[in-house]
Amino acid sequence: MNRKILVKILLVLVLAAAVILFWALGLSRYFSLEWVKESHHALVVLFRQHPAGVTAGYAGIYVVMAALSLPGAAVMSLAGAVVLGFWPALVAVSFASSLGATLACAASRFLLGDWVQRRFSGRLSAINRGVEQEGAFYLFTLRLVPVFPFFLINLAMGMTRMPLARFYWVSQLGMLPGTAVYVNAGTQLGRLDSAAGILSPALLASFALLGIFPLAAKKALDGFRKRTGRAAGAMDATVAPDDSSQPANTAREGRE
Repeated sequence: MNRKILVKILLVLVLAAAVILFWALGLSRYFSLEWVKESHHALVVLFRQHPAGVTAGYAGIYVVMAALSLPGAAVMSLAGAVVLGFWPALVAVSFASSLGATLACAASRFLLGDWVQRRFSGRLSAINRGVEQEGAFYLFTLRLVPVFPFFLINLAMGMTRMPLARFYWVSQLGMLPGTAVYVNAGTQLGRLDSAAGILSPALLASFALLGIFPLAAKKALDGFRKRTGRAAGAMDATVAPDDSSQPANTAREGRE
């Protein structure tokens, strides 16, 4: 057995152990809106006492979640805004989600190889065609409009020859508008003090924007394609978005 195979086996064991521990220890309970609301005051106090440490810890957890494709990216984005505020959360989520997605892409490229293409061949055929036709712009559209689950985009792009540096900056740029929408919604949740606040215009507008944004982004991209003469690509052949899409990977990875 050569060294590369041993490294792959070791990495698989480490990743599998991390995912198993996440579920076995019940850590998923900390990535719910209920827990965020219950711990809101304590988290805000902790952030005020140690702003740099809390921000770094938050970003580190987000990177790990995105890299392991664990659920909770949307809640993490909302929670970051509740505790950190809009701009710190936007910066932290943007960089952390992009870095985590890039790590997932790199792991996919190193570990999984052709297996991912065989396992998800039906769903990945559209992505493969889009990358061949449009390259970085196609990845940008996938990030901007959550048609495919973000974790699947990370895996699929690992099977392409796109450089990781390009994957990173295109992902960060494409996910930034959706990230801003989610973080903005989180700031409104942080101001919710009673059930009556659910009907506040600001909160309703924020969550309406969550639903409208993907449609508006797709409309804008369609107009751009017509003006530039770009092919419609595989995304337009998709009838409806996937339920498991997230922004930051989501929002979606995810959005990751």
